[in-house]
Amino acid sequence: MQRGTFKLVETCAGTGDLIERGVVLRQVRYSVNRFQGMLEGSGMPVPGLHRIEGSIDVALSEDETRLVGAPLTLRLQDGRALAVTLVDRDGRILTEGHGPSRGCSCC
Repeated sequence: MQRGTFKLVETCAGTGDLIERGVVLRQVRYSVNRFQGMLEGSGMPVPGLHRIEGSIDVALSEDETRLVGAPLTLRLQDGRALAVTLVDRDGRILTEGHGPSRGCSCC
């Protein structure tokens, strides 16, 4: 089996909505890099394999620390929605997996 690599395919920044279970928690400023999984050697994309890294401008209160590690959605300024996981209280986000958001159409 060939190993894969990730290629930066998009960088975006703006103001969007941080959402938990369909409820908008707050508006946040974001900076996001989206990477596409690629097959080494051929340079062909691996459908659905992606990685999202970035940060949101959020200062969590003690009551909101439950959001670290929780499945969240970031609605971008252009209307797209990305499934994200808040990695720490400083606002770092990371998601790896299948499809552009939870519940991709391929599986």
